[in-house]
Amino acid sequence: MPIMEISVVPLGTRTASVSKYVAKAVQVLGKCKRIRYQLTPMGTIVEAGSVKQLLDIAEKMHKIVLGGEVKRVVTTIKIDERSDKRLTMEGKVKSVKEKLQN
Repeated sequence: MPIMEISVVPLGTRTASVSKYVAKAVQVLGKCKRIRYQLTPMGTIVEAGSVKQLLDIAEKMHKIVLGGEVKRVVTTIKIDERSDKRLTMEGKVKSVKEKLQN
């Protein structure tokens, strides 16, 4: 299962706060089927069944923010996919925590 970290940042807004735009992007995830996501302070982590699904989601999140009063958006994505085992958000964190205890 591929995992994506995505950050959608509007530029040129009237205020330094971007939380209302981030909320619009995250609302897209609530409408997506068979995904899991976790909001973090600096982005959102999304698990989906395929890279194509992740890229489709990224496009929707990007486009929902771009428009109206926002004329420019910078979207950054990172995708982690393995073919030898199933990835999950929890599994990746657990793996690092286990190494910290050793």
